[in-house]
Amino acid sequence: MTYNFIDNAIASATSPPPFDIPCLHFMEAGLALAHSQISKGPVKPKFSGMLCGIYLLEEKIEGGNGAFTKYIHNMDYEPMMSAGMNGYDIVEFLVFTQHIQYCKTGGLSIISDYQGSRMLLTDPQILTDLLVFSVGSGADVFSKGNLESTVTLFEKHHECNWFCKWPGFGLKQFGSLVTSGHESSAL
Repeated sequence: MTYNFIDNAIASATSPPPFDIPCLHFMEAGLALAHSQISKGPVKPKFSGMLCGIYLLEEKIEGGNGAFTKYIHNMDYEPMMSAGMNGYDIVEFLVFTQHIQYCKTGGLSIISDYQGSRMLLTDPQILTDLLVFSVGSGADVFSKGNLESTVTLFEKHHECNWFCKWPGFGLKQFGSLVTSGHESSAL
């Protein structure tokens, strides 16, 4: 959804954006099931082909110990790094993707708890306001990490950055402060 929105907006714009669009993806994952083997010897398993193990397999995050970064926590709207730090362009892009997700889902949902490497993201948290989502307060839709207030207060606390403000995306500006580049100014 996010990259489709970005690609369509750039294709329709009169000029390209004055910044690069990071190419990120969530890690590939899958389940591996181990089944018992049929024995050819004198003692055979009681049930051949019985499930005896389940393993979660994930892509490896390359780059050593310093490769893993927590970009945005699910309890906060602020990036977990400061302007000028290595990876700040990625965190600002991820803040922008939340803006797109919020708008494209009609204010129902965003992805948060962004973490991973420069190109590979892992273990996100889907956030939704359960009352808006018509499921009722207290339902455990996306686990206990689903903090309703993060979605409910998104328009008030999200701070638009240079990605959000690019006219080619046509996004409504949110927040009490709108950032331009790495500097803030009041609306």
